[in-house]
Amino acid sequence: MIRVVLPEHLRNLARVEYEVSLPIEGPATIRAVLDALETTYPVLQGTIRDHGTGKRRPFLRFFACEEDFSLESPDTPLPDAVVKGVEPFLVVGAMAGG
Repeated sequence: MIRVVLPEHLRNLARVEYEVSLPIEGPATIRAVLDALETTYPVLQGTIRDHGTGKRRPFLRFFACEEDFSLESPDTPLPDAVVKGVEPFLVVGAMAGG
């Protein structure tokens, strides 16, 4: 089970608590986690990744084990601590403004 922490606006949309646990079949990659998240919570489809391109939406970032995975390939394997459920995969809402 992969633990995923979502930003508040996505938690509210999906009607979930701070953290969700998702089963992942096959290699645990960024794509696999996001696919499982969108399958389990269909209301999140298109909110994290663009429907057409599959690219990460602006103002969202991905972190695991204190590392930024936002610019990594969607097929990048996640760290063992995330795969084992010791550490969560974080979807973080970026802040902008000035």
